[in-house]
Amino acid sequence: MPTIHLTTFIAAPADIVFDLCRHIGLHKESMAAYNEDAVAGTRMGLIGKDETVTWKAKHFFKNRLLRVKITEMKTPEMFNVEQLQGDFKSMKQEHYFKPCENGTLMIEYFHFESPYGILGQWINSLHLTKYIKNMLEHRTRYIKEIAEGSRWKIILNR
Repeated sequence: MPTIHLTTFIAAPADIVFDLCRHIGLHKESMAAYNEDAVAGTRMGLIGKDETVTWKAKHFFKNRLLRVKITEMKTPEMFNVEQLQGDFKSMKQEHYFKPCENGTLMIEYFHFESPYGILGQWINSLHLTKYIKNMLEHRTRYIKEIAEGSRWKIILNR
């Protein structure tokens, strides 16, 4: 099962980064290139523990649905997201927020398993893992930019 690991320093407090990472509207903004939209479940604001959201997005020339649930949360230290329905055989994303001098270390693990056995593994190694990693890095840069600026106050109504 492939795992993508990202660690990013963000010059902002952990509680702000934590909330930005689970903000539905900010997620939609950061994934605009994929026409990602929340179509069911929690569709705006902050998603919480045991809540679900269904995302619709265009990947590999096809509209896809991914229904996920926040399965574990400890504010503002961590939260986990797991696929309930979607194209992956399985998917889990772990988010950790570690306060450090002058900011927060945001640590993400994205575990996924493709369907189709050997063919799915081959697709992972050729393209899918890199594609997902690039998408996650783009989203992380977007969150970092918002958290380190002043727009987070508007997004989070603070």
